[in-house]
Amino acid sequence: MLKLAVVGKDVSQSQSPQMHTFILQRLGVPCSYEKVSVPPEAFASRAEELFRTYDGFCVTIPFKAEIIPYLKELRGDAPAFGAVNTVRAKERAGYNTDGFGFLLMLENAGVSVKGKTVLLLGAGGAGRSCVKKLTEAGASVSVYERNAERLRAVYEELGGFTPLGELPCKPFDVAINCTGIGMHDTVGISPAPRELLAQCGVAVDLIYVPAESEFLRLAREAGKRTVNGAAMLFYQAYYGDCIFLERQPDADEARELWLKYSEENG
Repeated sequence: MLKLAVVGKDVSQSQSPQMHTFILQRLGVPCSYEKVSVPPEAFASRAEELFRTYDGFCVTIPFKAEIIPYLKELRGDAPAFGAVNTVRAKERAGYNTDGFGFLLMLENAGVSVKGKTVLLLGAGGAGRSCVKKLTEAGASVSVYERNAERLRAVYEELGGFTPLGELPCKPFDVAINCTGIGMHDTVGISPAPRELLAQCGVAVDLIYVPAESEFLRLAREAGKRTVNGAAMLFYQAYYGDCIFLERQPDADEARELWLKYSEENG
């Protein structure tokens, strides 16, 4: 039996155990999956315990970078992203499945980005991974970020996109919210105005609680297609489980599992 966990500052409301358990059961692998909430000031004293206790674990806010000094190797996208969300404990190997989950969410939602213009809002951790994957997929990406220093740092490191110091009001094929605006204490607020979203073909929000953010509501009312981030979270989990199992991921299998999960969990 695989012994797994999700680790973060407060993972009490995390859907990771439910998703990973569902996926692994369907793949015929028994597992236990725990939630481990750790105060930031206690992470250094708790980190080694994770490697002794679990076969693998997922890392979320705010420890995606903090876990790196405890690892022997970064694989896949993890070096480029400078962040880890999946760890194989025995090997002390860190991975990042954010980008894979993001692209598969778009693909399975019928959103093509190759040769398309994409406006991405936010250059934080999520935005950074999305920028890399979008440019690799052949999109023409423009990134708006209020923090000029952060935007400049991401541009100097990744390049391949157009940095924006001001939010434009012009047409884009796809608009993507990679900020946290629209959740928690900013529910009901959109990082982009109705006028901008009305000129975009598709609106994508990485937020999945609430299921329809204000960003998506404005786009829907303007007659645009909308996609929230619930599937991305599931696909990240799927890729992570494939890493734990040393199993080749399959896009069709992932989509079928997501559809079954959605049916059973509303």
